[in-house]
Amino acid sequence: MMPEKLMKIMQNAEVQEAMQIFMLNDLEKQKKNTFKKYKMLNRFVKKGQILFVGSSLMEWFPISEMQLTLDLDYIIYNRGVAGATTSDLLNAMNECIFDLEPSKIFINIGSNDIGSIGQEVYNKESLLSNYDIIMRQIHRRLPECEVYIMAYYPINSEVDFGLDKFQKDDMFSTRTNDNIIEANEGVAELARKHGFTFINVNEGLTDEKGNLKAEFSIEGMHLWPNAYSVIFENMKKYL
Repeated sequence: MMPEKLMKIMQNAEVQEAMQIFMLNDLEKQKKNTFKKYKMLNRFVKKGQILFVGSSLMEWFPISEMQLTLDLDYIIYNRGVAGATTSDLLNAMNECIFDLEPSKIFINIGSNDIGSIGQEVYNKESLLSNYDIIMRQIHRRLPECEVYIMAYYPINSEVDFGLDKFQKDDMFSTRTNDNIIEANEGVAELARKHGFTFINVNEGLTDEKGNLKAEFSIEGMHLWPNAYSVIFENMKKYL
């Protein structure tokens, strides 16, 4: 348990703001390094394969292991980036998509936009505007590619995962299931507009209240492998 004196210090608004700035700066450094790593790795990829693209919810998808259970003629590459927003992906379309020249793409990007990562407040219109540009660029550069736009996963802000109040407020202030459902509706409409396929592979992830099942989540947002196994089963027909 955190000592009372330290707890009071951590609850100070200026201390919390400084910690948030530090964490965001560290996250930006990590993202840049990941994009740099992907740029190097792309020199060795086999073109025309299947590609997973998105944020940490995609980067942590253990698809390297799971694809070995399938009799696929294709390789599945993962270019997810922890902390990435739609703006980040727009600035790294070559590293994450075009360098690989995929024949099929699964995209799950924007959950950090909903969670207000790196921005003052969530703006649905900004999310959809960026996603629209992402889809437009893919349609132009990869006209023969099959594109699957994935629904955002649900979250669980009700169960006690051991987060303190500052962490919980920071994580779930705008990242709510209501906002996720609303964003899914907008993203689905964009997919139809560009002739892409919107897929909801979340069946089996939620409890009776519509929250992400507690046993599937690390802290209410990120997923354990048992959750990805459910998602993977739902995705198989598209792979």
